[in-house]
Amino acid sequence: MSNLSSYIKLLRIPGLGGLAIPPVIGALTVNPNIDFFTLLILFIIGSLAAIYGFVLNDYIDIELDKLSLELKERPLVSGKISQKKAIGICIFCVISEFLLIFILFYGKLIEGHIFAAAISISIAWFLGSIYDFHSKDFIGSDILVALSVSLVFLFGALSIGESTLLIWIIFILTFNNLLHMNAIDGGIKDAEHDKKFGVKNIALKLGVSVNDKKIIIPKKFKVFSFGIRIFSSSLLLIPFILYGINFYYWQIAILFIGIIFMLYINFKLLNVKNFDRNIIKKYISIQSFIRYSLVPIMLISTIGILYSIILIIIPIGWYIIFVPLSGEKMFKPRM
Repeated sequence: MSNLSSYIKLLRIPGLGGLAIPPVIGALTVNPNIDFFTLLILFIIGSLAAIYGFVLNDYIDIELDKLSLELKERPLVSGKISQKKAIGICIFCVISEFLLIFILFYGKLIEGHIFAAAISISIAWFLGSIYDFHSKDFIGSDILVALSVSLVFLFGALSIGESTLLIWIIFILTFNNLLHMNAIDGGIKDAEHDKKFGVKNIALKLGVSVNDKKIIIPKKFKVFSFGIRIFSSSLLLIPFILYGINFYYWQIAILFIGIIFMLYINFKLLNVKNFDRNIIKKYISIQSFIRYSLVPIMLISTIGILYSIILIIIPIGWYIIFVPLSGEKMFKPRM
């Protein structure tokens, strides 16, 4: 069981329900009648891309992580999983992903959108790898991982059909969410750790700091955070205003409630006074699940109520099922 929990932690299995779903959302947005087998392949592709990124990042950061008492239980740091096996997992992810892409496109005419899909996933892997190797070397590296995940979403859409305005709106939403998750959420969560080890990132550049367990979050950092969130909130409403998609009044009401709740939790995160990682991680986890639900709510009238409910349930349901197997506390992962 101990070895199993080590692999679950290394592969970040509890979080895959949300991280693997972007290409599925992309495909359903283009064609709500897509078959289950295709959706399953896209979900696995999304999972493999996320696992590759996490494992490679842990492998590259192993010597740095050894200097942190809080990260000493990470599987590669503790030695519960060997570095050789980590490399093997990364190679397996790459081979498996491109094999699945071949199966996905087998027998199909290589049209423009399929060729663009292949380019998108290739660039996504390249940018993700560059981020893993250099995420702590220069300010703004978070843009690379945000763009990488956005391109995985775009791959899912383009593998089914041509892009639309709605696809590009969700592409930007995906980018914004990943940028916020890494630059803002991660910047606050790791402020003490990152400064100690000389990491270069947006949070430290904008003045986020920890002194005697008191965290200082400057106004300019808060403005940056809320700028991203408010921009994303506006994008969630644009399809109904400019794109002209059908909607239910209750759908808009739920969307507004979700947006307000997300902004409220973001406000709570940005105004913490004591550097309590458990509280910080709780706010981050709650935000994540709210964020995962907003695009499916926006798409209710496009992909159908059933698919929207499934896309909302998968991230939280997947997390609840797998987190006990990792040995972590609910909503308090050692990220």
